[in-house]
Amino acid sequence: MDVIDLFSARRSHSSGAVMGLDVCRVEPWGLSLECSTPEDPAADSEVTWLLADLGLKLTRHRPRRRHSRRGPSLLTAVHIERDTRSWTTTDLLLGLEVPDQRPARIAQYEEFADAVSGGLIRLSEADYALRTVHRTLEEISMHRDLNQWLAHRGIFDIW
Repeated sequence: MDVIDLFSARRSHSSGAVMGLDVCRVEPWGLSLECSTPEDPAADSEVTWLLADLGLKLTRHRPRRRHSRRGPSLLTAVHIERDTRSWTTTDLLLGLEVPDQRPARIAQYEEFADAVSGGLIRLSEADYALRTVHRTLEEISMHRDLNQWLAHRGIFDIW
């Protein structure tokens, strides 16, 4: 679980770790976040979009070197609660890996299955995650590209 404080631009993890955000902006489609990743040798920063109406978290790492190949984007099913001060996200551990110019594929399914069988994710949440991820996979497959899918959803911001 993460709690994003909009006023202080800080993300608090359930582990107790608190991270300052370089960008924390409410958009018409959700919440845009960016934070530096100095401990990551390959990535300079992590960009996260919380798409509340879709129940998704979209994450991409920006490489340190300009000419480095960018890794895949990750769409993860999440439960989002929001108010005027904060957004709380609960990661449901099932998602899609979306590489550039290649088909999307379901990711994190083993971790998801372990969490469901271990009772860490309720069956209603698991059902929600499965429906969300499969719907999104179908839509992205129809559009063949993450940016086209975002545009279809009315999100024209540069990803």
